[in-house]
Amino acid sequence: MPVLLLILIMAVSCKNDTAISYMTTERAVYYFNAIEEICRVDGGRLWGFDMSGPVMFVDRESRRIIASAPDSEGILKLKDDVWVGTYLREKIIDVIAVEFGGTVFAMIPVPSNEDEYKIKAQTFHALTHRMQKEKGIAPKSFNNRHLNEMNARMWLKLEWKALHKAISSEGEERNLALRDALIFRGARHSSYPSYVNDETRFENYEGLATFTYTKLCTDSAGEQKQRLLDGIRTYYRYRSYPQYYGFVHGALYAFLLDQQGFEFSSITTDNADLGQITARVYGISLPDVVRDVAGSIAINYDIHTIREEEAERERLIKEATNKELSAFTEKPVIFIELESPSFGFETEDPNVLDTLGTIYKSLRVSDNWGKLVVDKTGVLLSHNLKEIRVPARGIKISKNHATGESWNIILNDSWEFVKADQNYYVKRMNP
Repeated sequence: MPVLLLILIMAVSCKNDTAISYMTTERAVYYFNAIEEICRVDGGRLWGFDMSGPVMFVDRESRRIIASAPDSEGILKLKDDVWVGTYLREKIIDVIAVEFGGTVFAMIPVPSNEDEYKIKAQTFHALTHRMQKEKGIAPKSFNNRHLNEMNARMWLKLEWKALHKAISSEGEERNLALRDALIFRGARHSSYPSYVNDETRFENYEGLATFTYTKLCTDSAGEQKQRLLDGIRTYYRYRSYPQYYGFVHGALYAFLLDQQGFEFSSITTDNADLGQITARVYGISLPDVVRDVAGSIAINYDIHTIREEEAERERLIKEATNKELSAFTEKPVIFIELESPSFGFETEDPNVLDTLGTIYKSLRVSDNWGKLVVDKTGVLLSHNLKEIRVPARGIKISKNHATGESWNIILNDSWEFVKADQNYYVKRMNP
């Protein structure tokens, strides 16, 4: 499943220039110039690669594009020193590198409220993914489901606590805390060896993007460090880690590497272990059997409180699951079989179930049958990514369009809604 910070709102094409609110062509030029200036100041030093490149801001509702450069096929049209157009309705809008009209753009969904740091940060997030794509080190998917298990979460929380201490310290105290973090990391890896490669690829892909934008879009190392530490506090509270932890996790190790003058251009694969690189750069030796040592030093990082947090998490999940599941088992429900889906996930806390799948408060899906956008009410996605269930209370259907409580479905041609036994199914029409 693509681990991407994805946002999509279903809408019709833009028909006027005011749909993007504050993001006028003039304001877009301001941001394009600011981004170019940051790239100029960096001068390719961070990655040994010029970070600048074509950028497009895309309005979520109107799907209007304002781009800094033309596409190769001439789809975008010049207006007020920028290039404008409309993004296809069936495509996912995300903070990613995307090919449009034969040109690879850094795509940024326009935030609902103007936040200069957020716009710049998301732009460099996408530009980092563009760079990774050009270097051939952009992985397609990750499987980190083990990070919902109590033991894996406890090792991860211990690692975060040790990394927090390392980043907040200097000298020998920093090195000792970093050694502890790497021991906890090793303990988790030895407990879940089949997931190590997915962890490291996720940390590289999203963590290095987070590191890049916090470094380039902040005014000092102190501000960058504070934003990363704030990230630990944010993600630490999440009920589910698999799709989100890597955004901050890889950035923490990258920050420590940067403090030692590490050359990030030396990362040429998507599975370079940032923990192992950090150990080498800092000259840290680890015990042969880290699990034994990890258990003994965990007490220094308040393991008892972590156990209590995880026990409470399991209790709350069980309680919430009993309430949430009824919405997907009591009629009416819409069942949609997935063929070749593209997913968009909000940065929020999903509920991962043992067998049925994962409940997301919000989800965006594009597939052969059309598009689905669920806002707030919840959707159940099976673990094998083959089926979606949406509560159909208050459903209204008009030809190829269905709406309900904060969700929308638009079907492509040759697909229809079929009602059976009070439930609804998305089916391909008979020829």
